[in-house]
Amino acid sequence: MIDKDFIEKLKCKRDEYGITQTRLAVACGISREHYNRIEKGKLPLTEELKETLEKQIERFNPQEPLFLLIDYFRVRFPTTDALKIIHDVLQLKADYMLYEDYGKYGYESKYVLGDINIMCSMQEHLGVLLELKGKGCRQMECYLLAQERSWYDFMLDCMTAGGVMKRLDLAVNDRAGILDIPRLKAKYKAGECISYFRKQKDYSGTEKCGSDTPKNTGETLYLGSTSSELYMCAYQKNYEQYVKNGTEVEDMEIKNRFEIRMKNERAYYAVVDLLTYRDAERTAFSIISHYVCFVDREDDKPKSQWKMNGDWAWFIGENREPIRLTTKPEPYTLQKALHWLQSQVAPTIKMVQALDKENHTTILKDMIEQAELKDRHKHLLQLEKSRIEERIDTAVPQENNGIF
Repeated sequence: MIDKDFIEKLKCKRDEYGITQTRLAVACGISREHYNRIEKGKLPLTEELKETLEKQIERFNPQEPLFLLIDYFRVRFPTTDALKIIHDVLQLKADYMLYEDYGKYGYESKYVLGDINIMCSMQEHLGVLLELKGKGCRQMECYLLAQERSWYDFMLDCMTAGGVMKRLDLAVNDRAGILDIPRLKAKYKAGECISYFRKQKDYSGTEKCGSDTPKNTGETLYLGSTSSELYMCAYQKNYEQYVKNGTEVEDMEIKNRFEIRMKNERAYYAVVDLLTYRDAERTAFSIISHYVCFVDREDDKPKSQWKMNGDWAWFIGENREPIRLTTKPEPYTLQKALHWLQSQVAPTIKMVQALDKENHTTILKDMIEQAELKDRHKHLLQLEKSRIEERIDTAVPQENNGIF
């Protein structure tokens, strides 16, 4: 049976991506004549060939099927002067940060700007700790953009200020679904993986939803021990976001993610490499290639001689375009608070509103009038009323010591 819709979409993508029939045919392992007959609707398509065509054409996507992000950044500074770090390293105005008299990891207090956290302590061995998780990294990128600084510039400023790296996560995002997580898991279990890691874990999750029907929470493969200073994690990002935010799987920009998670000395050496070469692809994939390689079984040969799996070879750089460190700036907004209000509070408000109407009371109005805004609410209002450019500090960059 000829799938006309599939063929039409395939032709449109090939034209949009600017690739010839010959180039796509070679990538799929078929002749140009064979491919030409497919496009003309003269040959039926097997499900296996459709899957191959879908995967291979996305490798030519000019929108970069793969891209790199920094997704976690934690660094400790040997000082108890948090305001100096905010001014000199983050180059932000402390007036726009919320001070809270509690912290974590043993710190006594913290300054907060959205999801950017600066932990404070009067104990010199703790110093000042900057922590940027995923959202914090995206928000920091907004300020770096306004400051005309790159991640490399920011890292250099951190190291120049004596920063000690505590954690760095590099994330390779797959827009096209080329990195097949279930298949990687199957190959690992089948012994088709050469790895320095002794441990691996895989998770195939389901979660009960409102109708009591299990929903897929995606699949995850951990390579290495999560308690070690370096391990890797591959997971289906679209399913993760579906569970977290309710975003439809088909609507997610990122299908899969491969993360390198590094702590302490491992994180430090990764930052040194990034600052030395300013090539995030080189840093990320040299680490990946050193620790893990997926291969195809060849029973007549020893495992060390098995051929590298074709999809894995492409993922780590064979016959694909170079990828770069990308920024995805996302300013901090009230969206999280509004989402919580809508999902958790709005139904109760509506109920009280209906009760007021029926009983001719003003319970809801009185509650709102009597409510007092806490510091965090005032802080959110301050951020909503200001622009990113107003929050950055025109700090004079410190001279570096020439190490990098």
